[in-house]
Amino acid sequence: MKTLLFILGIGFTLSFAANAQDTKKDTVMLNHIAMYVHDLKKSTTFYETILRFKKADEPFKDGKHTWFDLSPTSRLHLIEGAPNDIKRDKNDHMCFSVPSVDDFIKRLEKNNVFFNNWKGEPKTFTLRVDGVKQIYFQDPDGHWIEINDDGFKK
Repeated sequence: MKTLLFILGIGFTLSFAANAQDTKKDTVMLNHIAMYVHDLKKSTTFYETILRFKKADEPFKDGKHTWFDLSPTSRLHLIEGAPNDIKRDKNDHMCFSVPSVDDFIKRLEKNNVFFNNWKGEPKTFTLRVDGVKQIYFQDPDGHWIEINDDGFKK
């Protein structure tokens, strides 16, 4: 009986390990977000100053790219060369969570970055029905960015 339980236990463990491997090979994870920008220096300074992203190694070494680490496995990739008159829609945005939207608003105000709520009302936030506070602003190329406290509310 002990031998049977031992064999069943090993079989269960091997089956679980095999399923875990299958799940891992089917996993899709974010590697990077590429954004086409007009003025690389201006955009790089914006993301360093406003979002406080840390630069990552830039593999191309051609002066036309900046990479930022977003997490241990994902990056933001800025690429210079975009025209400077592209119209951007707020529905097309990136979103980042912070512990305090109010503290982040102070950073925006200190750096003279205009922000608004979802409706476009200036210098105010949206409070979603689930209690998440959010604001919106644009980078130097007009890409929309949402900041909220969702990741810190739970």
